[in-house]
Amino acid sequence: MKYSKATNYALHTMLFLAAITPNKPIGVQQLAERQDVSPTYLSKILTKLAKAGMIESISGANGGYSLKRNWESISFLDIIHAIEGNASLFDCSLNHGPECAIQQVVLAAEEKMEQHLRNQTIAELAKSMKNEL
Repeated sequence: MKYSKATNYALHTMLFLAAITPNKPIGVQQLAERQDVSPTYLSKILTKLAKAGMIESISGANGGYSLKRNWESISFLDIIHAIEGNASLFDCSLNHGPECAIQQVVLAAEEKMEQHLRNQTIAELAKSMKNEL
């Protein structure tokens, strides 16, 4: 499966916020530098995460972005859907209808993949990373 760079940045940003600064706001510039990405581009990603209710933007001199309450339950799939939307990755472009055998196989695979991503939380990964930091 290939997902967009935006999703990759979103996953890494959320992991960084969870592992390093779960309760402290961090500026977009510092987040962007950590991933070697444009702050403008990362701001668009952060806006999507904020709209999805995963992070919040805090104004002021000590402002930035921080995780919202209950962030421990945010899954990989939640983050992917916040950036990519909920559309299926696999959509048979031929007009066979729902009985298309090819589509049935790939949709079953997609369900298994989504279940795995739904079960993996950023909090679990952040805990394992803290041991490495």
